[in-house]
Amino acid sequence: MKKNLLNLAVPILSAVLISVSLTVSDVSAAEPYDVYNYDRWGDAIPSQAGYIAERAVSGFDLGIGAMDTPSDIFFAFDDNFYIADTGNNRIIAVNGEFDNVVRIYDSFKMPDGTETALKKPMGIYVSEESQLMYIADNENSRVLICDLDGNAVSEITKPASGVYGQKRTFLPQRVIADKAGNVYVVLNNITTGAAMFSPDGEFTGFYGANRVQPTAEIIGNFFSNIFMSEKKRARRVRNVPTGITSFDIDGDFIFTCTSSSTQTTDIVKKLNAAGHNIFANMELAFGDYTPMYDTSQNKLLAPAIVDIDIAEDGNINCLDLTTGRIFQYDEDCNLLFITGTKSNQLGGFKQPSALETRDNKLYVTDVLKDTITIFTETEFGKTVHEASALHNSGYYEEALEPWLEVLKRDGNYRRAYLGVAAAKLRAGEYKEAMKYAKLADAGEIYNKAFEGWRMNFVKKNFEVIVAAVIIIIIASAAIKYKLKKQRAGLAANKPNDKAKTTKS
Repeated sequence: MKKNLLNLAVPILSAVLISVSLTVSDVSAAEPYDVYNYDRWGDAIPSQAGYIAERAVSGFDLGIGAMDTPSDIFFAFDDNFYIADTGNNRIIAVNGEFDNVVRIYDSFKMPDGTETALKKPMGIYVSEESQLMYIADNENSRVLICDLDGNAVSEITKPASGVYGQKRTFLPQRVIADKAGNVYVVLNNITTGAAMFSPDGEFTGFYGANRVQPTAEIIGNFFSNIFMSEKKRARRVRNVPTGITSFDIDGDFIFTCTSSSTQTTDIVKKLNAAGHNIFANMELAFGDYTPMYDTSQNKLLAPAIVDIDIAEDGNINCLDLTTGRIFQYDEDCNLLFITGTKSNQLGGFKQPSALETRDNKLYVTDVLKDTITIFTETEFGKTVHEASALHNSGYYEEALEPWLEVLKRDGNYRRAYLGVAAAKLRAGEYKEAMKYAKLADAGEIYNKAFEGWRMNFVKKNFEVIVAAVIIIIIASAAIKYKLKKQRAGLAANKPNDKAKTTKS
C-alpha cells in the first residue's frame, strides 16, 4: 500500500513542481492550452513547450482577399509555399517569409492551347526533380500536372483499367510524386490504398492499403466462414480496411496516415518501395494515449490523423483533427512535443486540415478559420531537437550534454532519459545506464546495460570469484563427506532387528 501511495505521490509532486515552473514561463503562458507530454507510465503531465504560435496569416494579410477552405500546403524547392485554396479554386504561391504572394494559379494553359480552371483543388505537391506542380483537382476528377509558369503538361484521370473498377469514382484528395516520376494519389472513398501511376500517366495498381482491424467479430467470422457454404459466404458483408487520408514522401519511403475514429491499426505507416510497412511489427501509438471525451456525443473520440509531414531532420509530425493537436515524434517514433488545441485563440484551431514544416517552424491550415497558423521553435524545443538529431545520427555521447540540459528544464521528459541511458551505455557506464533506463522504462537498454555491468563485474573480480567457487566446491565436498560419514556411523550403531528376531 505504501509503495502504491509513493508511486502516486511522485508523479503528482513532479507535476506540481513543473506546473509552477510553467506559470512563470512566458512560452507556456502565451499558449491557449496546457502544454503537456507523457511520462513512462503513460500519464499526461505538464511539460515545456517545443513550439509557440507566432502568428496566424489570412488572405487579407497577404492582400489577396479571404481564403476559402485552404486544404493543403507544401513548401517547395524554390523556397515558396504552395497553398490549395480549395473554395476559391486556386493555388496560391507565397514566399518563404509568408509575407508576400508570389503568384496565384487560377487558370492553366493546356497543351492544345485551351484554358482550364480548377474545381475544388484539395492537394498540392511540387517535385524538385521534375520541377512540376501536381494538383489534386477534386471535382474535376483529375490530377493536373503543370510547370511553375502555369502551363499544363498532362493530366491524370480515371483509369479505364478493370483493376481500378469502373464503378469507382475518381476524386483526388492528395497527391505526391517520387524521384522516378511515379505519381501516388489518395482518393475519396477508396479503401484499397493510393492509386499509383507511372511517369507517363498509366495506372499501375494500388499502393499501401491498410489492414483490416482485427476485432473479435472479424476473428469470429473468419472461423465461422470455414463451415459456411459458398452461397452464405457470398451474402455475408465483407470487412474492408479504412482508406488512407494523407501522405508524405521522404527519400525512398512514403509515410501515410489514417483519420478513422474506429481504426487503431495502421494509423501511421512507413512504406518502402514494395509497399511494406516498416512500422507493422512495432508497438506504436499516435495521438493522445487517452481518447478525448466528447460530452455532446457522450463518447470517447479516437485520434483522427488527417495529415502527416516528415521534416528535414526526420521528425514525424502528425495532425490530429479530433483534438486540434500536432504530435511530433522523432524518426524512432518517440514522442517529442504536443502542440495546439481546439480553440478560437492564436495557437488553436477550429478544423485543421494540413501541416508543413520549414526549418524550425510549423505551418498549419485551418479550413474554418481560413488561415495558416505559424508556430516557431522555442529554446527548449531547440535543445531537444539538437539532442535528438545527434542521437539519431549515432552520436550518442555527443548528445549527452543536450539531453542533460533538457532534464534540467523538465525532469519528467522521458525522451531525454532514453537519450542519456543510450549515451551512458555507449560510454560503458553501465550502472548509470541502468539507472536512466529504469527511469525511462526502457527494458531493452536496461538489459544491455545489465549484461555489460555483469561482464565488467566478472572481469574485475575474476580471481575472487574463482577462489570463492573453489572454496564453495571444497566446502560442499567436505560437508557432503561429513554427512556421509555421519550416516554410516548411525547405520553401524543401529540395532540389527533381524538378528534380535533370530536370537528370540
